[in-house]
Amino acid sequence: MRNLTRRAAAALISVSLTAAIVAGLGYAVGLRVNTTGSIPVGLYRLTHAPVEKGQYVMFCPPDRPLFREAQKRGYIGAGFCPGGLGDMMKKILAAKGDQVTFTPDGVKVNDVLVPFSKPLNADPSGRILPRLSGTALLTDGEYLLMTDRSRVSFDGRYFGVVTASQIQAVLKPVITW
Repeated sequence: MRNLTRRAAAALISVSLTAAIVAGLGYAVGLRVNTTGSIPVGLYRLTHAPVEKGQYVMFCPPDRPLFREAQKRGYIGAGFCPGGLGDMMKKILAAKGDQVTFTPDGVKVNDVLVPFSKPLNADPSGRILPRLSGTALLTDGEYLLMTDRSRVSFDGRYFGVVTASQIQAVLKPVITW
């Protein structure tokens, strides 16, 4: 019985080590897994494609109190972005020349309401969420990063516009579900 337990433990260690090596190699060659509802769940490849409206991107949130609080609440993981923040994956819903309006009913891009963009008053734990209001005409290098598929995503409806310098890569889906 002892030999069987040792063999089972050795097999488990071997499988775990192999999985860690495969995951590390995937990360090294630019593969990323998305498990959130902000963009389709799946496997993505980082690219250096030009940043354009409609694409999925990975970006580093700035080291600001809003994002540090989001990390404390579990909206953002730990990572290699400024302040130890984790990167985020979102879709570009507005870019240069687009008019973005933040309203209590949701975010409008060029007077069209973005689906699922109505800001929540509080998160599922009852903690108050930030409120944005007003209108901005985006200039070169400014982007609105949001979801168009989840009403609970922590996205541009709460943190506003980001700059091109924050975008790390364009994401190309490998397989999504």
